[in-house]
Amino acid sequence: MARINLIDSFQEFKEAENIDRPTLMKVMEDVFKTLIRKKYGSDDQFDVIVNDQKGDLEIFRRRTIVDDGDIYNTLTEIEYSDAIKIEPDYAVGEELYEEVDIQKEFGRRAILAGKQTLASRINDLKKNLLIKKYEDRVGDIVSGEVYQVWKKEVLLLDEEGNEMILPKSEQIPSDYFKKGENVRGVVKKVELKNSQAIIVVSRTSSSFLEKLLEIEVPEIFDGLIVVKKIVRDPGERAKIAVESFDDRIDPVGACVGMKGSRIHGIVRELKNENIDVINWTSNIQLLIQRSLTPAKITSIDINEEKKHATVFLKPDQVSLAIGRRGVNIKLACELTGYEIDVFRDNEGEVDEFDIDLEEFSDEIEPWVIEALKKVGCDTARSVLDLTAEELERRTDLEKETIEDVRRILKEEFEKE
Repeated sequence: MARINLIDSFQEFKEAENIDRPTLMKVMEDVFKTLIRKKYGSDDQFDVIVNDQKGDLEIFRRRTIVDDGDIYNTLTEIEYSDAIKIEPDYAVGEELYEEVDIQKEFGRRAILAGKQTLASRINDLKKNLLIKKYEDRVGDIVSGEVYQVWKKEVLLLDEEGNEMILPKSEQIPSDYFKKGENVRGVVKKVELKNSQAIIVVSRTSSSFLEKLLEIEVPEIFDGLIVVKKIVRDPGERAKIAVESFDDRIDPVGACVGMKGSRIHGIVRELKNENIDVINWTSNIQLLIQRSLTPAKITSIDINEEKKHATVFLKPDQVSLAIGRRGVNIKLACELTGYEIDVFRDNEGEVDEFDIDLEEFSDEIEPWVIEALKKVGCDTARSVLDLTAEELERRTDLEKETIEDVRRILKEEFEKE
């Protein structure tokens, strides 16, 4: 049999693998030209023809017809008496084209080796295409279907069935995934591991939040608003500093949207991460003031040389400035590049650590927080300062609810 089929369902293979036709044909041709060189020493006199519709391959050999007994090179020449056995109309001096019986000339083992080499070359092509595709998409949002959930990572499949890895370290702490659901993240990096292309996806990266903003806020996508800096404590809080190039556009208002419409979708995606959007300014005093949102400060002393700021606030604002687990002040330091110390403005000493009740909205139901606020308890210590009986008497909350709230608040202070 002169012709061999290299790949079953060739058409489907081409479409599924995304390898362009000229590249694939060149690879197939190269593999078999290598076989020819091994057998004959040169491939100059051979034409390898690939049928790109079916994956068939044929080899033709070209030789010049010479007089009998006048042959010098059997690779490039053939005697007249042998030529007319193939085709009686041939004459001396003409070029003879002969189809090579591949099975007979090369043998089954050589063809099998050729097929294996071809499979290996195609795998390399696929790997390089995948690496190139995702290297160009580092920092872009991708969506993948959860295929496998392991302890340390989640395996995702993109729309073409390529594997992506979402490590535990790149997941928001409250992320919980089930097989089959769609997950979004940004491409963090592409690396080669054991000759495999590994695409690492992140949901904790600041660039994930930035890309979500681009999707939700057309002014950012169009370049009218620029995101100057993003700092995050994933799943807990984020601070975004934005600036507008158009005086008519309020950058904070544009990012938040009417009644928070634009930011709400992002907050849901990030598992209720609190997002503070502030106006960027080169005035460091004003930037520190804005970065400590939602706290309102009284005064600031700045040491530009040491990049240190001493901030004074009213006693009821100290807990807001520090935030739960110190997250708010930590992010303010990251955003401004200054080390910030917080003091009561009336005494000039560090306030006894307290936490605003709103910071517990992920563990305590909003209606419970509202009921406590109505009786003047808007911080953790103000709740714990009252007995369970007094809280039960002053609010309409049940005993079990009050016990749960006190337990959550106590645990937080024990951690601190």
